[in-house]
Amino acid sequence: MIRAALFACAMLVPLVARASMHEIAYDITSFDALDGWAEDDHQAALDVFLNTCPDMNDPDWLSLCALAQQKPDARQFFELFFRPVLISDGKPALFTGYFEPELNGSLHPTDRFRYPLYREPEASKEINPWLTRREIETGPYMQDRGLEIAWVDDPVELFFLQIQGSGRIRLPNGRMIRVGYGGANGHSYRSIGAELVRRGVYSRHQVSAEVIKNWVRRNPEEGRELLFHNPSYVFFRRIDSVPAELGPLGAMNRSVTTGRTVAVDPAFVPLGAPVWIEKKGAEAMHRLMIAQDTGSAIKGAQRADIFIGTGDEAGREAGQLKDPGRMLVLMPIQRAYALAPDALP
Repeated sequence: MIRAALFACAMLVPLVARASMHEIAYDITSFDALDGWAEDDHQAALDVFLNTCPDMNDPDWLSLCALAQQKPDARQFFELFFRPVLISDGKPALFTGYFEPELNGSLHPTDRFRYPLYREPEASKEINPWLTRREIETGPYMQDRGLEIAWVDDPVELFFLQIQGSGRIRLPNGRMIRVGYGGANGHSYRSIGAELVRRGVYSRHQVSAEVIKNWVRRNPEEGRELLFHNPSYVFFRRIDSVPAELGPLGAMNRSVTTGRTVAVDPAFVPLGAPVWIEKKGAEAMHRLMIAQDTGSAIKGAQRADIFIGTGDEAGREAGQLKDPGRMLVLMPIQRAYALAPDALP
């Protein structure tokens, strides 16, 4: 998934307009109806909320942010000033996971490190869509332009770095550099996992990032062609301002937090809003998180991507996460009842 350009926080009027166009339903519920609410670490969620709430634009959100900065009791703060709203668009809920990859690389090309990460060329900024993935990787357009940020040793991991949109590069001397989304070629993303299912290589329930990586490595020629099936190509930028111990930058241009940041569709969920997650599956998760990120594959009122962390273990966990459940947005009280006026007491 690509964590792309910054999105403005969704305003109340656009939400209502979209509701009339797409028959979106808004249902207010009580905190007592949230499974596991009392057992959660509300202070941890409040700390993450404070990371990004100053960047929200609307007066009601900024007022609540100012109150949160007074260090109130976290659970009381959420229960006094918010109401949980279930936003539904007729599609089932789906929770997936994302992570920050770590790749081995170098600031100079070598026999081992020969797959470049590029900055976006000016032509790509001016022409939309620009060249396809195949044309960028096999043609002469990127050569001798000085656009390389670093070179890595694994083209498959580089492909998945582009899907995640940010990551860290471990240099030969052990130093880390961080890269983030720096633009794209303008072509729509096409899932190579879905393509393997279409070809009958795997069934839908078998597909994961690790399964795809292993198939591409076992079948290098076919695998390269499979990666070209996705014409979308992501460019990067170096991010030297974020310390290595913090998470990567999300759509609000602030570091995301392992296990407390969720990527959402900002057409339905304001970025910066608290959201209550009830994820089913082998490892259920009932937790208050903050909507601080988004992505091109995250579409729908009940679609969410949970940030799992950094590195290979986080990647394996994120790749296995694909579960149903439900998500409720904690809205300021007056905003909640404006969306669902029939729920007024």
